[in-house]
Amino acid sequence: MAKSSDQANSRYLEVERKFEVVESTVSPSFEGLSSVLRVERSPAQQLDAVYFDTPAHDLAAHHITLRRRTGGSDAGWHLKLPAGPDARTEVRAPLGDESDADAIPEELLDVVLAIVRDRPVHPVARIATSRTVDLLYGHDGAPIAEFCDDQVTAKAGQDGDEQRWREWELELAEGVGRDLLDRLTNRLLDAGATPAGHGSKLARVLESAGAGDVEEFEPPSDPVHRAVAEQVDQLLVWDRAVRADVYDSVHQMRVTTRKIRSLLQESEGAFGISDDAWVLDELRQLAAILGVARDAEVLAERYERTLDELPPELVRGPVRERLVDGAKKHYTAGLRRSLIAMRSKRYFQLLDALEGLVAIEPPPAPPGEEPAQLTIDSAYKRIRKAAKAAAEAADTDKDEALHRIRKGAKRLRYTAAATGDGKVSDRAKTIQTLLGDHQDSVVSRTHLRRQAEAANAAGEDTFTYGLLYQVEDDLARRSRDQLEDALKKLDRSVRKAH
Repeated sequence: MAKSSDQANSRYLEVERKFEVVESTVSPSFEGLSSVLRVERSPAQQLDAVYFDTPAHDLAAHHITLRRRTGGSDAGWHLKLPAGPDARTEVRAPLGDESDADAIPEELLDVVLAIVRDRPVHPVARIATSRTVDLLYGHDGAPIAEFCDDQVTAKAGQDGDEQRWREWELELAEGVGRDLLDRLTNRLLDAGATPAGHGSKLARVLESAGAGDVEEFEPPSDPVHRAVAEQVDQLLVWDRAVRADVYDSVHQMRVTTRKIRSLLQESEGAFGISDDAWVLDELRQLAAILGVARDAEVLAERYERTLDELPPELVRGPVRERLVDGAKKHYTAGLRRSLIAMRSKRYFQLLDALEGLVAIEPPPAPPGEEPAQLTIDSAYKRIRKAAKAAAEAADTDKDEALHRIRKGAKRLRYTAAATGDGKVSDRAKTIQTLLGDHQDSVVSRTHLRRQAEAANAAGEDTFTYGLLYQVEDDLARRSRDQLEDALKKLDRSVRKAH
């Protein structure tokens, strides 16, 4: 729906459907719908939009549109991102200087930087729309939906042929339930409309101009490549979330990075890379950079939760400032460092390399040989070896030995999930979670010792640091106590899988 454009770089959730109609189709009636009190027609709007993309239409291939539109109540720059069925997140920025209309706002380009990378982004189409708008109101007097009847004139590139068509759009107001969208859709279908074959006007223009069906992405047929391709796609999704500082996004991007690395390592040569390959090292370093912000985020949440659970009289001195506020500052610094890395040419080269790995299907296996495939065998052997080493490790080396079991469990979990072995994946996840809690406790106790020393040097009460240390130590002990049983269950699941 048309919304105020007085806020720079605002985000909106847009829930809408598009429909194809012929010139003679009569506009639908919304009378008799219990949710609709009245319908008001707004003055006709003349909208002119220039759409931007890379030469290969990378944004369109990811169901993303970037445009500069004049006319209407929401004139400005619009970046539309997928947000589920019938939904897109729209990020807006002001029009800017008319003398340089092709200068894309940096803050919008940064959102999709992982997709466009260092490739040029320039105008790919111009679309003019003559729009008639019917605003539907509910019984509380507030707008509930907007029906748009669009006469479209479009052209791809500078020399493309002019295209004309008519289409309808139906968009819900913010906060309105999607069941209304279905009821309103039925009215449009009854009037003779059909669901649009494209998710955007731009996709229709590009296909008609011979650019191909850019909205269709064909996943690899090979299961090994398909598993990695799915995670590479997820990496791009979480990249956008990190840039928007969405809660838990750094964690999820880091997890995805590790999944890709594990799948590449466990694919038995399907990608033709060795254990010391550049791409594996780059993935490891990216995960390490993201880990700085992630570890700080974990500590901030951990200390805030534990301090809230303690009786007030046991929280002595400026412990919240040191632990919670300090960790949040470290998160901010870590996020800044992550974003610097995610805007670098080195990061773009990593993404190029990953896409290159999954883009080429492996050649058929020679006669008599099995094709390359993911297996859980090597990942499970690592866990068994690490568990044996942990059992024999000295107390001073125990934490690091347990951490190696956790790393192996993660690799096994990701590999088993990709091969469809849900039971083994679940058992490995249990071990990963137990030892993840243990490792977080190790990190936390180290941090608590340092902060207690700093507090003591400043003459502050350190009583609460001791309480928190004991809480963490108890958590680590419980994790260790449950590990043996979890390993036995994993062993049984792996044996059944064979």
